[in-house]
Amino acid sequence: MKGITLSFVALAWPALAHAQAPAGEGGAQAPIIVTGAGLPLPPGTPAYGSVVIDRQRLEDSASGRIESVLGDVAGFQQFRRSDSRSANPSAQGATLRALGGNASSRTLVLLDGVPMADPFFGYIPFSALVPDRLSVVRVTRGGGVGAFGAGAVAGTIELASATKDQLPLFSGSAFYGSRDATELSASLSPDLGGGLVSLSGRWDRGDGFQTTPKDQRVAATVPAAYDGWSTNLRAVAPLSATSELQFRATLFEDHRTLRFRGADSTSEGQDASIRYISRGRWQVDALAYVQARNFSNIVISSSSFRKSLDQRNTPSTGVGGKLELRPPVGADHVLRLGVDSRYASGDMFEDAYNANVAANPRTFLRHAGGEQLTVGAFAEDDWTIGRLILTGGVRADRWSIRNGFFREASATGGAPTGTDFADRSDWQFSGRAGAVFHASDAVALRAAGYTGFRLPTLNELYRPFVVFPITTRANAALTPEKLKGVEAGIDLTPVTGVTLSATAFYNRLDDAIANVTLSPTVRQRRNVNAIVAKGVELTAAGRAGDFALSASYAYSHSTVDAPGNAFDGFTPAQSPRHAASATLAWEPAQGPQLSATLRYVARQYEDDLQSDVLPDALTVDAIARLPLVQGVTLVARGENLFDEEVVTRNAGGSMDLGTPRTLWIGVKVTG
Repeated sequence: MKGITLSFVALAWPALAHAQAPAGEGGAQAPIIVTGAGLPLPPGTPAYGSVVIDRQRLEDSASGRIESVLGDVAGFQQFRRSDSRSANPSAQGATLRALGGNASSRTLVLLDGVPMADPFFGYIPFSALVPDRLSVVRVTRGGGVGAFGAGAVAGTIELASATKDQLPLFSGSAFYGSRDATELSASLSPDLGGGLVSLSGRWDRGDGFQTTPKDQRVAATVPAAYDGWSTNLRAVAPLSATSELQFRATLFEDHRTLRFRGADSTSEGQDASIRYISRGRWQVDALAYVQARNFSNIVISSSSFRKSLDQRNTPSTGVGGKLELRPPVGADHVLRLGVDSRYASGDMFEDAYNANVAANPRTFLRHAGGEQLTVGAFAEDDWTIGRLILTGGVRADRWSIRNGFFREASATGGAPTGTDFADRSDWQFSGRAGAVFHASDAVALRAAGYTGFRLPTLNELYRPFVVFPITTRANAALTPEKLKGVEAGIDLTPVTGVTLSATAFYNRLDDAIANVTLSPTVRQRRNVNAIVAKGVELTAAGRAGDFALSASYAYSHSTVDAPGNAFDGFTPAQSPRHAASATLAWEPAQGPQLSATLRYVARQYEDDLQSDVLPDALTVDAIARLPLVQGVTLVARGENLFDEEVVTRNAGGSMDLGTPRTLWIGVKVTG
């Protein structure tokens, strides 16, 4: 698969390298503005209550990690409260609105329009999404219908790469932190003819902290060491005065050790995409992408501390693309017509071991995998009628799950056993509609309704997993999740520089995929009747002189609708009822800068039966910048300054902990 990605790069590079500024009439060069961005947002976008995180905030994270910055949007959550230094990579799915903890992403995450979820697992490779490389993040909590809208049952997170005017010719940083941690990054972004090219890299490592509480540590317990790197190449070349070609390639590798010596995991990826943007009379956004990913993981028994499972190889491939057209239909309308497709294939190779015998022999060899394909078409229109904007869209998707299988063979010989699962396919139709009414320059009212769906991932269908002593079984009979939702809100701008927003929502996720408890040590992925989430989201932002404040709060009352099951009416696993975040920054144009971020997450339950509790947690982060000379800044960062104990896992009292107090000191250079 590396060869496929490199071939993709080779095909794209000549067009970028030789692109020239087009000539105007009489041979004169036409004026060209290369942005590296996508098409402008349709005017009806605010109907769905988006939250924007700007570049200044992206660069002011105490951890330097995108998942921490996304925590500014109350209601954002991963399956665990851990970040990408101490979580198992396969557990890093993104979800909004407390629609139930799920290791796969119920939220669609896009980078420059490209879906970022792992083709096999559905998790997000957060360690490869470096905040310094981004221009802006837009979080839309409601369902989505546009390009790649299949999968956005818990909203959309859109990441946009930094634009030409935001990238210095050179930037670099070096940090040293608690527990012998280091973080090095650099980028070079020279002009390329009339366009740009940006090459960046980041490497970070650390001895890690003890995720195991002190009274539960044994001789085999080790800190959560991590070591990872990523590199990103992005190029943008003009094709005409109104069109450009954008190319991106990302390589990453991530190594982590979790809880016990030898419990090592590795994730890696090679992604490439090419995108054509035309801002002419007929606007066009066309892209194609390829992803080659892999994952491995070793499970250590918590009783014998020997290897019990070696998930040695999980290669997967993702290929997709879209074509979106915006024809000229008049100044009052923005019409979007498009098609898109996503293909995913993957295999799991794992070996089981007898951890109860000193020799620790291999007992079984397993191989499972399958393929998925979704092909969709969408149409969406935004109609501006004075102070009123109406927006609506529909999608039709044809999906298929095919070539699924599971094989198991004894390590001592004998014929393998297994199952070939029946191919499945169907149509799914989705839609959304919304309205924004600008009652005045200071008041905007909005409302929206939407439907959507998400296919179960190959991981959910075919791969069991173990977080000792609990085994979670796969389920090849899982059906797609289907969302229905409505929301209404108000946006206020009482004075210049101050914005306030409130949203009330009701979401119902039918056939929700959950880890259902079958016994104290066995769970299985199953469709439950529904998860119902209703609540209120509040956001505020303001600036007064050199001070800036942003805050977010989410109240999410989620329940499982599963008649006849023991967990009927319970709160879904990993779903807090309250979440809040606030950042206060002092940002003078010159001189030192300071900011502090407070985050709160209410208690939540580890499991569907509400037997194991994860207590609430309140953390404080901070960052300080002191310019030394032109282009050189001293930076101090602090995570969880008051050393709050954050419980990330609780299985019958066996616990894991999140990031303790972590301090960083370093320098950043730009030129």
